Amino acid sequence: MTDYGEEQRNELEALESIYPDSFTVLSENPPKNAPSFTITVTSEAGENDETVQTTLKFTYSEKYPDEAPLYEIFSQENLEDNDVSDILKLLALQAEENLGMVMIFTLVTAVQEKLNEIVDQIKTRREEEKKQKEKEAEDAEKQLFHGTPVTIENFLSWKAKFDAELLEIKKKRMKEEEQAGKNKLSGKQLFETDHNLDTSDIQFLEDAGNNVEVDESLFQEMDDLELEDDEDDPDYNPADPESDLTD
Repeated sequence: MTDYGEEQRNELEALESIYPDSFTVLSENPPKNAPSFTITVTSEAGENDETVQTTLKFTYSEKYPDEAPLYEIFSQENLEDNDVSDILKLLALQAEENLGMVMIFTLVTAVQEKLNEIVDQIKTRREEEKKQKEKEAEDAEKQLFHGTPVTIENFLSWKAKFDAELLEIKKKRMKEEEQAGKNKLSGKQLFETDHNLDTSDIQFLEDAGNNVEVDESLFQEMDDLELEDDEDDPDYNPADPESDLTD
């Protein structure tokens, strides 16, 4: 008859020796003498020293190892939901394949390899994202210099948009001109609306008053000028402007 308790105790001692810094016993004597414990598993460092980590919680079933242990993800760091789901599926597969044998070390080793794969996937995903961004930047630069190839479809689309915008500008301009015409007052309207204009010229002359100066020197030599009187010319004909011209 198999002594399940002894096999479980022996495995616990081995696990504590293998994982001295990451093994923690939670309960040594729970109901039905089924101890529970945790083991923290960390991936190898990635390219930028990033790691992923999970803490697995195991609880021995009454007839372990002939029955699979109970297991769960106790905590995790940097893992996506799909990564957690994949780890649980992996534990189920490994537990089924190793029934009849103590298997905790095997389960933990499988999870360790899975975490390393996840780190590699993160590296690959980042490289692909970097390449995609570089490609998008390159395409944007090409688009900037070469523009969009003209097709009948995109030309007609552009033409319709251009015509609509041009029509809108014309309507706006016509509306502004119409509004400006309505707001522009005639001279009569200005006088009718602003009564200060009625006396503006008179007021200007009154304000000028005695301040208007006449330069008399401009008229001193007027008497010396010999001006001909067209009316004294016997040949002068007012109806014929050329009659006063000499031959």
